[in-house]
Amino acid sequence: MERKEPYASQGDYAKYVVRYADVPPIELAPGFQTHIVSGDRITLSFVSAEPSAKLSSHNHENEQLMIVIDGAVDFVIAGKQYHVEKGDVVVLPSNTEHGGYISDKGCRVIDVFSPRRQDFMAKLEEAKKSQKK
Repeated sequence: MERKEPYASQGDYAKYVVRYADVPPIELAPGFQTHIVSGDRITLSFVSAEPSAKLSSHNHENEQLMIVIDGAVDFVIAGKQYHVEKGDVVVLPSNTEHGGYISDKGCRVIDVFSPRRQDFMAKLEEAKKSQKK
């Protein structure tokens, strides 16, 4: 297959491509670390949860999709438990009360938020400043 387009310059590459592992980790809550990548209207959160960690019940204006990529969690939505594991996607409308209990093997998820999570962006900026010190 012939390719006609030139490879992007380093500047162009940096404009469109982020290696989430290069983003400083942020502690969302005890037992929950994430790497945040965000555009103008959407935020991705690459979360690693320690075994048996508990995520307190909370809600937020942002819609949320949670993609379970490894492990399992008993996710609590509006007071009911839902056992979700690798391959499952949870769809949370805006302001839905949710939390969860991580399995004894831990869990990794990708959270997608819209609109973008301004509170996460503030935590990311704080982590970047600390990294430079």
